[in-house]
Parts: sequence; C-alpha cells; structure tokens
Amino acid sequence: MKATQIERCFNACFSKKYQVCMVGGAEEPIYIPGDSASLASLGYREDFASSALHEAAHWCIAGLGRRRQIDFGYDYSPPPRTAQEQQKFFELEERVQALEWIFSDAACIDFHASADNLEVGTGYFQERLVGTKDELLTWIEGISESRARAFRDCLAGNSGVDLPANGLGRKRYG
Repeated sequence: MKATQIERCFNACFSKKYQVCMVGGAEEPIYIPGDSASLASLGYREDFASSALHEAAHWCIAGLGRRRQIDFGYDYSPPPRTAQEQQKFFELEERVQALEWIFSDAACIDFHASADNLEVGTGYFQERLVGTKDELLTWIEGISESRARAFRDCLAGNSGVDLPANGLGRKRYG
C-alpha cells in the first residue's frame, strides 16, 4: 500500500468518531490535538508509508489523556544518545513498533525495526518485538471496539491480506 492509501484507511476509520485527520507531507511526524473548532492532526513524514503506519500505531496506543497533548506528551531525545537514553527509547517504542509491524503485515509493507540512531543495531530490539507483537495481537483481538483492530482490518481489506479468523495466525499473517 502507498502512504495515501494508509491515510485514507486511517481517516475512514477515525475522522468522524474521534475528530482526527491523518495527513502526509510533514518534515517530521507530529500529532496536534484538536479542539472544538478543529480536528486533531496526525502528521506523518513526507510520503513514507512506514511513517504513516508508525504514527497510526502511536495514536492507536495512546489513551484519551495522551491524545489531548502535542505528540502525545512525549519528549523526543534525538541521537546521539547515551546507552541509557537509547535503552529508554527502545522501551518507549517497543509496543508502538510491534503494533506498527502488525499494521505493516496487514498493509503488505516490509517492517524494519528502528533504533532512530544510525550508531545502534536493532537485532536485540527486533527479537523483543516478536514477543511483544504476539502480545499485542492478543490484546487487539480481546478489546471490543479496538481502534488498532479496526485499523488493521481496514488495511488488510484494502491490501487484500487474508487475516486468519482469529487474527493471531502466523502462516498467512506476519
């Protein structure tokens, strides 16, 4: 899928109900909460499909309180990072990137774990994501009205991916 198709899926799933609009073309990803006069804006980088999926994962995980804050209330620490700062980055990103991976599978897009730091490898982090991905698949199937499940299913429907009946299988999905 292309970024614009992902954007259309996100907006079809969430614009009306949650008053949010995904838009591409940003120099850097950013989430701006809405108010009574405007929709919230979820901006992804340029026209990168992976960036759209990553930002959608952040939004799907964020609770209502976080969705009321710019960039969900997170302070970004750019590289270079100390080993401790990098570890904190991985901890904050683990669930987000695991959900991005689920979305990538549904959209037929290759997933690549990111350290957001060219000086750091992702091998260990990728291994951690495998278990977290399995946990999140169980989580999104177990919550009624799961935003993550609705988005995953919309992506799969538009990309032609055949999800297993319970969404948890690995043979055809991830």
